[in-house]
Amino acid sequence: MTLPDEAITYARAHRAPTLRELEALIRFPSVSADPRHAADVRRCADWLAGRLRRIGLEAVRLLPAGRHPVVYGEWGRRPDRPTVLVYGHYDVQPVDPLGEWRVPPFVPTRRGDDLFGRGASDDKGQLSAHLAAIEACLRGAGRLPVNLRCLLDGEEEVGSPGLAALLRRHRRDLRADMVILSDTRMLGPDRPAITCGLRGLLTLELEVRGPRCDLHAGTFGGAVHNPIQALCELLAGLHDASGRVAVAGFYDQVRQPGARERRAMARVAPSDAAILREARVAGGWGAPGFSLHERTTVRPAVTINGITGGYQGPGSKSVIPARAGAKLGIRLVPDQDPMEVERLLREHVRRCTRHTVRAAIRSGARSAAVSLDPCHPVMRVAAAACERGFGTRPAFLRSGGTIPAVRSLHDLLGVPVVLLGLGLPDDRAHAPNEKFHLPNLWRGTETLIWFLTGVGTGSWRHGLDAADSSQARASLGAPFS
Repeated sequence: MTLPDEAITYARAHRAPTLRELEALIRFPSVSADPRHAADVRRCADWLAGRLRRIGLEAVRLLPAGRHPVVYGEWGRRPDRPTVLVYGHYDVQPVDPLGEWRVPPFVPTRRGDDLFGRGASDDKGQLSAHLAAIEACLRGAGRLPVNLRCLLDGEEEVGSPGLAALLRRHRRDLRADMVILSDTRMLGPDRPAITCGLRGLLTLELEVRGPRCDLHAGTFGGAVHNPIQALCELLAGLHDASGRVAVAGFYDQVRQPGARERRAMARVAPSDAAILREARVAGGWGAPGFSLHERTTVRPAVTINGITGGYQGPGSKSVIPARAGAKLGIRLVPDQDPMEVERLLREHVRRCTRHTVRAAIRSGARSAAVSLDPCHPVMRVAAAACERGFGTRPAFLRSGGTIPAVRSLHDLLGVPVVLLGLGLPDDRAHAPNEKFHLPNLWRGTETLIWFLTGVGTGSWRHGLDAADSSQARASLGAPFS
């Protein structure tokens, strides 16, 4: 038997223990954004380090990177072969609103082919496919077809603030020929996809302050500007009636998609109706002139992710609160500079804030958009692996999401990055009742075995021939570079 045959045989025979390992991983409430879960994040990191040792990786250790560590492991016994860096993250989003969960978020619950739990899809389930593939090669075949490094992030959900500095410190130790990660989506069951573009992200917290303390609404209502009302006025002013962002200069650097790229996207992108079904809403919203898929991938967006102020308990309280706040998330597209967009938003808020209140903005995560060349030879290996694992060639898509680490990995390591997603559009990542489709775990594991095998042959180094390159470009439009 060949190496991939031996590895796949092992993977199929060990699906039950692989599932148990994923369930154990989901049980850790590794919410990186909440300081109350700091110990849980660390326990999850320690568990993952043990998992890497159990599957046969070496030099396993925790690398300090911000508040939560990066879990690292390697295997380097093939000096004649390329080196692949596998990236993933073990932290998860907060579970709010807890009351909408049908199952406890950190008690993995299987229903048919789906496994429910926070992080099941983003990213513990997808990461588990990589770990299962590595284990299958090392345990089933006795070796990997490549050299390998694992870098498992504990702060992806808060923007990976310490990762870039870690990559700079360890750049020589982390040298690789390519990076692969699974933290994106497929088109649907049995419809694999490779992501070639990610929107950037800028997060801000806007606070409006009025009186020095809460005031009696009967005594001062109508005479003192309510900070909640002032905040709502500012938030409403972020968009015009058509849904366009109303911040002066916001669109100045936005790259317009060409007709060829729009036609290519339309051939493989989900329809407006499919997106509305996924969102479970009756109608779309946003700037006119673009499909819903285009609005979420090649167009920027300003969203209000949370709002607080005043009394939140049962019943009523007659009060004018002293302050109100909102969390903003701005998705960016190629050529938009996060620092410049933040400057524009600060100027907009300064200009629109009434003299009766005071507004302040706190900076959060910043990450520029990422564009990857779908015609790179490594993409050819990934596409062939998808065909072996899922029985059909993948679509090449942009994503509206953001993975800040991808920008750092691409720029600081200077190597191609493959985004081979295993999530489904209805996995409800970041929402209550998140799930992972287990057939994607099994097929994803085999796809990743084929990817490592294909990379190990080294044939991708010779590049694409003219026919392949022409075909890829015709199906994708211009490269997203």
